[in-house]
Amino acid sequence: MVKTLNNFAIGEKGVIKSVSGEGKIRRRLFDMGVTPGAEVVLRKKAPLGDPIEVTLRGYELTLRKAEAACVMLEVE
Repeated sequence: MVKTLNNFAIGEKGVIKSVSGEGKIRRRLFDMGVTPGAEVVLRKKAPLGDPIEVTLRGYELTLRKAEAACVMLEVE
């Protein structure tokens, strides 16, 4: 099942399939290690849902909802 990172529930895991978005956002995500093939676990969500914290490549990363909407993942 494929879904975007902003639609994940806490504790859900997935593997990145693609990263979309405009040039600057896409480049920023790639620079932070958000690349196809990486495993992602949603750790925390702020009370209003923005931002979210994920574990990616052994470190914690905080993303805005708009950035997370650009990341498509295959749910395990």
